[in-house]
Amino acid sequence: MSISEVFPNPTVKQVIFQIKFPNLFYMENKIGAFQLKIMNEFPQSALLFRRQVVFVDIGPEGKFENIPADLDKESGKKIWQFKSNKNFQLNVLGDSLGIVSQYHKTYNLEGGDKFRDIIKFVLDYFFEVTSIPLINRIGLRYIDECPLPSKDNDTFRLHYNSIFPVDRFNIANANEMDFKTVTKTGEYYLRYIESLKKVDSGYKLILDFDGFAENINSEDYLTVTDELHTIILEEYEKTIREPVYQYMRQKKEE
Repeated sequence: MSISEVFPNPTVKQVIFQIKFPNLFYMENKIGAFQLKIMNEFPQSALLFRRQVVFVDIGPEGKFENIPADLDKESGKKIWQFKSNKNFQLNVLGDSLGIVSQYHKTYNLEGGDKFRDIIKFVLDYFFEVTSIPLINRIGLRYIDECPLPSKDNDTFRLHYNSIFPVDRFNIANANEMDFKTVTKTGEYYLRYIESLKKVDSGYKLILDFDGFAENINSEDYLTVTDELHTIILEEYEKTIREPVYQYMRQKKEE
């Protein structure tokens, strides 16, 4: 049964939406108009510069002073960064756009601010300004930190339908466990990762779902994102068990 409630204490810690597209040489000329359209939701802005590492083979007889002074002028990328007062962030580059949120508790359920609404708000204006016809890649990623009250096999099985071979490698004796797979579902892909890691003073199961699609017409972006979310949600529901639902229904301690 599909999750139909907004939990006060969800396991999701970060949700990321990203599109990649052919490098736009005119992005710098378009970003001002885009900024004005999203300013009410993203009032904070900054221009960052990501420096790339350049390796130069100067040979055994080469000298550093012979390296051209302007070699690295084009070796970085501009990042136009916009932040919301609700603690989520938008990054725009010449070939990608990404939204990162630690705020949203639901994708599209009533009763909470919807991550889907932010995606639509940003992308509709972005496509209006840039007129991009093709998206090379759409990605939707959820990172969850899930509780493990006691680090033993019985507790672990009670909480999770996990991939981990706990019959062979006892959870109680494990410092870390990791599993990763990339699978195809119809025309979409899912990268699924389980990791048992120490967080603060205890252990948690980290679930990392990264759904993506390739070569999408821009007008279809929201339909594709909805379908990626459905794939991720189904895998999440297959993994967690009732004690995790009970944990998420508890009010978070301040």
